[in-house]
Amino acid sequence: MLLTGLLVLAACATAPEPTERGPRTEPLSMDQLLQTDFNRTVTIAMRDNLDSLYRLQEKLYRRNPRQWRNAGFADLESALDDGRHAIQHARPPAGLEGLRDIEILSVSLDPAYEGDRVGAFIYGLADMILTAHDDKSRFYVSDTLDARRIYNAARNVEIAAWLLNTRRDAQGKPLLLANEMSDDAVNISFEREFGQLVGRLDLVANLLDENLRRVGINYAQGLLFFTFLPVR
Repeated sequence: MLLTGLLVLAACATAPEPTERGPRTEPLSMDQLLQTDFNRTVTIAMRDNLDSLYRLQEKLYRRNPRQWRNAGFADLESALDDGRHAIQHARPPAGLEGLRDIEILSVSLDPAYEGDRVGAFIYGLADMILTAHDDKSRFYVSDTLDARRIYNAARNVEIAAWLLNTRRDAQGKPLLLANEMSDDAVNISFEREFGQLVGRLDLVANLLDENLRRVGINYAQGLLFFTFLPVR
């Protein structure tokens, strides 16, 4: 009976209409039965981190259209679709096969690199964050994550954001145009997106430490406050 009820809920539950930047949920699915509240929190954080990276990729391509054109894409949408597909299927940018996470990130910000710098930069960030989460984007009771690796990923995002804003080519021009502060325009949306990435990663790292601590505390409390269970 319980299983039947759960199947009905899974079939009938629908997510609210998502807003562009408001809170979002997802339909009830059977795999959520294998997730704790903490697993759900980390899963949602990863979903939002990937969404932030997709937004950053679009913003960077719009400010640097030569990048997607040089990569041979017919239009912006084709470049964005390819970027999402590459991240979802762990397919490194052309010419960077065999490299991973911070290696690709470093190449993307090398003045000598002649490939699609935006695509490589975003892929490197995504691969680095996923690597810190054991190459997973959904998390279950059997998963064990390392808080230190996720903390390091947050610091890497900070470093990447700083390099994006400061790295120049031989002529002194930015490798990629990002934030803009001038008399004509002010655009710090990149900074906000990076800040949200760092904030979510730091939150998960802190929660991981707290989650392990609470397991020990709850066990100790159970031993300290024995409670008999009713038998009738």
